[in-house]
Amino acid sequence: MNDRRDPQPNELLSFGPFSLLTAERLLKKADESIPLGGRALDILIALVERAGEVVTHRELISTVWPGVTVEDANLRAHIAALRKALGDGRDGARYVSNVAGRGYCFVAPVTRSSARQPVPITGITPTERVQRLPPRLTRMVGRDDTVRSLAQQLQMWRFVSIVGPGGVGKTTVAISVAHTLVDGFHDAVFFVDLAAVTDAKLVPATVASSLGLMVQTQDPLAGLLAFVGEKKVLLVLDSCEHVIGVAAALAERVVSEAPQAHILVTSREALRVEGEHVHLLYSLDCPPEDAGLTAMEALRYPAAQLFMERAAASGYGAVLSDIDAPIVARSCRRLDGIALAIVLAASRVGALGIRGTAELLDIRFGLLWQGRRTAPPRHETLNAMLDWSYSLLSEREKVVMCRLSVFVGNFTRQAAGFVASETEVDEASVIDAVASLVAKFLISATVINGSTYYRLLDTTRAYAAAKLAERGEADLIARRHAIFYSRFLEHDEIIQSVFDEHDLSGYAPHIGNVRAALGWALSERGDVAVGIELATWAAPLFIGLWQLEECRGWCERALAALDDASRGTRHEMILQESLALSSMHTRGNSDQVRAELERGLALAEAFQDRPRQLRLLSGLSIFLTRRGDIRGALAVAEQADVTAQAAKHLVGTVWVEWRVGTAHHFLGNQAAAQLHLERGMELALELGTFNVNFFDFDPRIFALVRLARTLWLRGFSDRALGIVQNAIDEAASRDHPVPICISLVYASMLSLRTDDLLGASDLIEQLIAHARRYSLAPYRALGIALKGELAIAREAPEAGLDLLRGALGTLHAQQYNLLIPGFTGALAEGLRKTGQFEEALFAINGAIARATNSGVELDLPELLRIKSQILAARHDRESAMNCLTEALAVARAQSALAWELRSAMALARMLREDGQRDQARHTLALVYDRFTEGFETADIKLARALLEDSR
Repeated sequence: MNDRRDPQPNELLSFGPFSLLTAERLLKKADESIPLGGRALDILIALVERAGEVVTHRELISTVWPGVTVEDANLRAHIAALRKALGDGRDGARYVSNVAGRGYCFVAPVTRSSARQPVPITGITPTERVQRLPPRLTRMVGRDDTVRSLAQQLQMWRFVSIVGPGGVGKTTVAISVAHTLVDGFHDAVFFVDLAAVTDAKLVPATVASSLGLMVQTQDPLAGLLAFVGEKKVLLVLDSCEHVIGVAAALAERVVSEAPQAHILVTSREALRVEGEHVHLLYSLDCPPEDAGLTAMEALRYPAAQLFMERAAASGYGAVLSDIDAPIVARSCRRLDGIALAIVLAASRVGALGIRGTAELLDIRFGLLWQGRRTAPPRHETLNAMLDWSYSLLSEREKVVMCRLSVFVGNFTRQAAGFVASETEVDEASVIDAVASLVAKFLISATVINGSTYYRLLDTTRAYAAAKLAERGEADLIARRHAIFYSRFLEHDEIIQSVFDEHDLSGYAPHIGNVRAALGWALSERGDVAVGIELATWAAPLFIGLWQLEECRGWCERALAALDDASRGTRHEMILQESLALSSMHTRGNSDQVRAELERGLALAEAFQDRPRQLRLLSGLSIFLTRRGDIRGALAVAEQADVTAQAAKHLVGTVWVEWRVGTAHHFLGNQAAAQLHLERGMELALELGTFNVNFFDFDPRIFALVRLARTLWLRGFSDRALGIVQNAIDEAASRDHPVPICISLVYASMLSLRTDDLLGASDLIEQLIAHARRYSLAPYRALGIALKGELAIAREAPEAGLDLLRGALGTLHAQQYNLLIPGFTGALAEGLRKTGQFEEALFAINGAIARATNSGVELDLPELLRIKSQILAARHDRESAMNCLTEALAVARAQSALAWELRSAMALARMLREDGQRDQARHTLALVYDRFTEGFETADIKLARALLEDSR
């Protein structure tokens, strides 16, 4: 009987070929997940936790259906489903036994172990919730039932569109619904303001960015879908009408392909796609026409309530009287109950009183309606309301409101002052006008991350933009708008700091305006010189917000706009650097990316800009490493060392040590690799520097995992395993997908090398899932290749070969050449195990040639060992022995004791088979005796057993 104890949060329960992770509610057979219903899984967990004991019917029912009366037949049905999933009774396997009259017993032996903790994926904290959702109104009039109904509809149907005319309150209701549901979605609620998007093609990238997903692909929608996956999330897509085609396609795909994603849309028209449920949001109910209407009766209607609340906010101090109640009712009806129109009208009551406001409404509307009988009534009312509000403004307020229409989404007081004023002295009066427009509810104010931002409501902005065009100032103000953002970005030290040194998410409210300014400046009507300036200083912002594809697009447009006089300038240098960086992570390792890097580097050298030279040398070194040109990468790193020393750039020196160590590691000089990698770690510790980011994603993580593999190769497997676990933990704490993936790649490799196949399986699945979620195709291919290698190690070579072939095809296409020789060696091993000796020999010879020609000789000793096994299988023992002798010599020259041991064991076995037991023991002992740790790892245990057997 198994010992019973409380389950641990990271406990792994194993029985037969199955593994049960209780914390993750996951049942796996080998490395495949077994689909199991929730009730059946609850029953399985309850039984396995008490394996060997009888769990009564009553106990199971109370555990699985707490507080619910359930017939025994339901329990029997789920037990039957569980047995079927486990294959209970097939080939003699027994798991769940029925104890007549008592209950059920789990009869298979169960072993308990500590499961590897999955890498934590982006968590959502209450602080982040504030950034994802705008604040809801302290009090919302007349919409409580609507909010409750929408919340229920959204949970039932998953895709709901709030459709209604402008100004009716769609956004306010959507925000309130989102706040109502935020806890049920565990804070995974994201508000996406599409009003700030001027180009429909940017909708997918904007949505992805709002979720915190770095956009690295040319197809952001695919990345978004992969990122959402099975997560339960709520996306609020606000103001879709101007980008309705793209928004509709995105919403339809998310709902159909992400089974737990919910979408709430606001739009002036339905999206008209599969799965959409339209909720028409009507105007607020108004009091009826009744001369005897009392104040109490009028205030039962939400339109009158809103009118009086806004009147009070405007300074009207009296309560609604019975005499004025019919007047308020008539005003609300004249405004068709449209919330925005009521707010605008009521904001005048403080100055004009209830009767004065009503009289102006009567006069103004009578004039404005003439000649517009064909307009939709609600739009007619709202336009008339805006005309009326506009007519009541001072001339200064009119000018300011029109000029502020250039802003897309949120803007600051400083931005308003610069754009809407004509001189610096004039800025103070603009600020006063903004305050007045806020008081009149034509501009809204909100606090984001501790700073106050202003915004024109969409309908007001459209109206004001038309007025600005009538004044003939549209291009003039657009130019001032672009100049403001160019200067703002240029002089912000955080934005213009080293790549990834600071979190730029707090600058997200500006992105809509930067995008709009670039669109105008680089258009035919714009000012190209201003556009080039703006693109130059905006590039770091796009990179910092992970809008890499968009960054690439703006940089290309700006570079294409350079004339002969502008080429060779600092602006071109910065644009080339940003283009190269964004290209490296969106376009792979193409020749075009190399040309961009080299052009930027040439300009940095011409300007003797040492920090930028180091960054671009970093990028070129990484590029060459990915391409498998390790000798070239080492030469670039050594060039960077000279630059860093000349500039006395100590942080650059840390990076250089890591890159030089990495190059030696792949070239096969493990002693030099350890020296440089550890020296870089020591220098970083002395400097207190852990974020040495130039062109890389957290190079410390890359250095740690390569140091771990270097140490394993040199025979220090205990240290290696400790360091790679530290790398996984650090990467998870930094919460960046690329370092997380790279730590999982190398941890998986080490687990495979140390024969921890269960641990390797868990890490590989995490890698594949994480790479898929963030659309990191090369890392997903690496995960699939590792899964293939694992299958071959588990004696399932046919499945492994299929996985490896597919992954190698992807890696070749991406020109991610670095690890191809090692995986080709695994392919050759699989071919040998399936008896395809000629194909295996062809594959291994190709891998050896690739490794030798490219200089990526890291795996060369192991490739030679695999070749020897293939030759032996072909009964060419002499060639096999020669191959092993060469493998031993190469491993010894590389200081790769782990590879040396593997080849020594293979040679010792062959010598024993030839009757040379003493020579076999001597050959193996010479290598085995040099180990000082790792005596419980698989290879050393095998070597020890082989030595003992050879005595």
